[in-house]
Formats: sequence, structure tokens, C-alpha cells
Amino acid sequence: MSDTQQSQPQTDAQLQCDLLVIGSGAAGLSAAVTAAWHGLKVIVAEKDDVLGGATAWSGGWMWLPRNPLARRAGIDEAIEQPRTYLQNELGNQFNAERVDAFLGACPSMVRFFEQHTALQFVDGNAIPDMHGNTPGAATGGHQVIAAPYNGAEIIDLLPRLRKTMAETSFMGMPIMAGADLAAFMSMTRSPKALLHVSKRFLTHLYHLARFGRTLHLVNGVALIGRLAKSATDLGVQLIESAPAVQLLHEPSGVRGAVLAGKNGQQIVSARAVLLAAGGFPNDPVRRAQLFPRADHEHLALPPKSCSGDGLRLGEAVGGQVSTQLQSPVAWAPVSKVPYRDGSFGHFPHIIERGKPGIIGVLQNGRRFVNEAHGYYDYVSAMIEQVPADQEVCSWLICDHRFQRRYGLGFARPSPLPVGPHVRNGYLKRGSTLEQLAAQCGIDAHNLTQTVAQFNQHARNGEDPEFGRGSTPFNRKNGDPLHNGTNPCVAPIEHGPFYAVKVQPGCFGTFAGLKTDGSARVLDANGDAINGLYAAGSDMSSVMGGFYPSGGINLGPAMTFGYIAACHLAGVSPSNELK
Repeated sequence: MSDTQQSQPQTDAQLQCDLLVIGSGAAGLSAAVTAAWHGLKVIVAEKDDVLGGATAWSGGWMWLPRNPLARRAGIDEAIEQPRTYLQNELGNQFNAERVDAFLGACPSMVRFFEQHTALQFVDGNAIPDMHGNTPGAATGGHQVIAAPYNGAEIIDLLPRLRKTMAETSFMGMPIMAGADLAAFMSMTRSPKALLHVSKRFLTHLYHLARFGRTLHLVNGVALIGRLAKSATDLGVQLIESAPAVQLLHEPSGVRGAVLAGKNGQQIVSARAVLLAAGGFPNDPVRRAQLFPRADHEHLALPPKSCSGDGLRLGEAVGGQVSTQLQSPVAWAPVSKVPYRDGSFGHFPHIIERGKPGIIGVLQNGRRFVNEAHGYYDYVSAMIEQVPADQEVCSWLICDHRFQRRYGLGFARPSPLPVGPHVRNGYLKRGSTLEQLAAQCGIDAHNLTQTVAQFNQHARNGEDPEFGRGSTPFNRKNGDPLHNGTNPCVAPIEHGPFYAVKVQPGCFGTFAGLKTDGSARVLDANGDAINGLYAAGSDMSSVMGGFYPSGGINLGPAMTFGYIAACHLAGVSPSNELK
């Protein structure tokens, strides 16, 4: 008898299933739904008291090359195109077995959910890959998102789902990326957009009064809502407030887990366990071990429950955490939002950095990156260039016209007031750039010089220093209504001027358990641990710690959850790799 067997707690309550899923984000629910559809009995155990994990707080985009929606739109690329892109992006982190498994299963995964479940998609065919100069980069066709969902269809299930992140919604009203977001960004310049926003807001107020939350589910919440509905329709047992504290490990492999429920510990016996507990963004010990500049504050966006449980469970039975990645973390630029009760929220700066009329500077008052590049790129450059004896941070700088048109972080655009954000210290404001610099602790001489140099070229729609607006991804993040020649560039010259402090944060972690192409966890010898799978952030990122495009967290999460369930069910996840 193994040591693990000898230490198993004695409990009265015991459940049995084919697949026990630890975690209820996209990866876990994808596996649960797939396995249940193939006739397996499935239990999902969630640590938190609500379902959804970090996925529910995400934008919901999934990077899935060669997906059926793109093909139906006439975008029919060979698998070699995204494979070439990843080879050039990932370099020596390119793992052919796992990349091929992912790319081969993407089309089948989307087709499976479209045809057999409540999960339906909307295409993001107009969204380019982040690094347009890399060979193989696509100008579109790689992105999908869950279609908006009417919460009335899951009214009994709805209270069990995590609500949209407060900082990325307006009074609890989520805004979907794409046409919906564009309308909110242009409502002061377009009567049609204003009408759309007014209808959305009035409907939201009705939902708040009637149900206490919105019924218009979009982004990550729509993905979770549709997956949870599919799971319950297929008989999956969803258990909240049930953290897994131990895996049951026998000589034949992993055969279940011990859950610590509200009423005591419970043994769940299973043919296999899938770890999908959200990685370790809120595990200070492992962050200190792996994160660069870990001595400075880190503003993690995922829920506190994403604290490394899955990695610890896997390690306890011989699994290995991959640490030799380009980055252990999926960086995001984040600002701290102060609340009246003394607490702080976290706002991810995803949208405004590509708009015309804003720059990012370090304490020295100098720009350091193409602000319209990806969020990961912004933070990576910040960490690399801030001197070791300084706090890792930067400042986004704009003028009054920009703030009123696009907003700056959590300070929303017109017609919402900017004053409260200045008074509580979230925004810094100065009549001149010198005054603004003094408030932020920025080198005033360098800042004025930087802005003057930027403005000189911006009036002509140019950015010779960093090439802002030079790639399809840059231009997609710009403003199509901007009357200049470059949708990403405009001068900063209409005071007062504003600044918000940006610090390193993350959407999640990349360093996870080593797995093979079937999502099976590997031991120190590189052999698969029988009965143990990992997906999502508990699995070492197939991107090797790089960030080649938006949606590279959720796309692989959904796909490897699907792959793991297919492997357990004994069916092929794909015949697409040709």
C-alpha cells in the first residue's frame, strides 16, 4: 500500500464517477461537457462558492485557428500557416507534439460544441494576430467568442455563476468586445451608437430591479453560462465550495480525490481526474519563486481562489511544474482602483492604449514601448526597462480631449464625470505637463520633451520612435472614426492633462504541470501519470510563455479540456491534422 493510500482520511460520504474535474472555468467545463456527451459520469468540484473561475472575469476570446466560423466566412487556411506563426513566435519553446495536438483539434472542438451543446459562437474574423510582422501571422480568422446568452434560459442556474468583474462593467452591465464596445466608445459622436447604448442601459436597469443582476450575458460569463447549461443538461454534477485537498493515488494511477466540503471531507472515486483549478496567480510563495521582479506588488486579475491548488495536487503525485518558459505569467497592465471602504479593485488596460492621443512613460519621463502592441508586450517592456532600484510601474498620459472621448482606465469617458477619480487619487491631473509630472514623481523636463517630440510627428500620423499603427493589430486597436491618417496616433496638447499609474498584473499564469499531447500529466521521467490530466492554467502553456495573440489562454483551455475528455472516452479528438 502506498503512503498516499495510508494517509487517506476516513469519511462516510463517498461519490463515484468516471471523471472528476477540479475547477469550473473554461478548461474544466469543456472537459466535463465533452466527457458527459460521450456517456461518462462526470463530477465538477469548484473551490469557490460560485462557478466560472477566472474565465467568468475574462473577455472570453478564444484563439482557435481554422475554426468552422472562419471557414464558413471563406477564410480557409492550411494548418501550416498558424503552425509557422507559432514556430516563429515560440522559438525553442515550440513543442511540436502539443502544438500539433492543439491546432489539429481546434476545428473539431468548435464543431462539437456548436452541434451538440448550448455553446454557440460569434466570430472574431476581423481580429489580427498580435505580431503582424512574424511569418505566418494572420490578419483575421483565428478568434471566436461565446455568443451572448439570455440569462432567463438558466434562471435557476444563474445565481451559481460568477458575475462579471466589477471594474470591467458599468453598474454590473458587461460590454461585449466588438460592435457593442464600439458603440459605447462612440456614443457621444454617433446618434446610432447613443441609441444602442441607451437601449442596453435601460434593459440593464430593468434586469437589476427585477433579478438583481443582468440577464444579458456576454464575454467570459456567456461562455461559462453556456457551458454550465450544457453540463447540467448532460447530467454533470456541479459542486461548489468543495476544494480538492488530496488526490487518491494507487499503484495503477490517480483514482479520485478528497474534497473539503462545508459538511466535512468527501471522497470522490474516479477513473481519472482533470486538474483545471486556475494556475497560481494568487499564490505568493510560487510567485516569489518564479516571477521576475517578484519583490514588487503584483495585481493579479483572477479570483483569489486561483491560488495554485492544482499544481500542488499534481506535484504531490509526481507531476512536474515546467519553469523554463519564456515567462511564467500572462502579463497584463493593471491599475489599482480605490473604493470608499478602503479596498482596491484592479482594472486591466486593454482598450485605450491603442487609441490616438495617449502615451506610456516610465519615471524618467520617456516612452518605452509601442503602446498599441499587446498587453503582454507592454508589461514585459516595462519590467525589462525599469531600473532595479525603482518601483516597477509606468504612467499612461493623455489630455482632456482623449479622456472625455475614450476614458482613461476606470475613469469612464463623457458623459460620466472625471472629478471623482481625481479626488480619490486614481487619476492625477495637471493644468500643465510640468504640474502633472510633479504629482506623479515623473521627470518633468523629460516628460515635456517626450510629449513635444511625440506631438511633432503625431500631427502627421507618424511615430518614428516605436512605429505605432504599423501593424494590423495596432490599427484594429485604434479609432476608425479618427480623422487623422493613423488611427493610433494623435497629439497630446489640450489640457488639463491626466495620468494613471500602471503596474504589472496578469490574466493568469503560464508555468504549469508538464503534459503530453493528450493533456496527461507527466512525471519526472516524462511518462504519463495514469488517470491524471491537466488543462487551462494548471497545464504548462502550449505557448511556452509567449503571448502571440489574444485568446491564447482560453483557446487552448477549451481545446485541451476537450482533448483530455476524448482521450479518456477512447475517441479521437481530431482528424484535422493534414
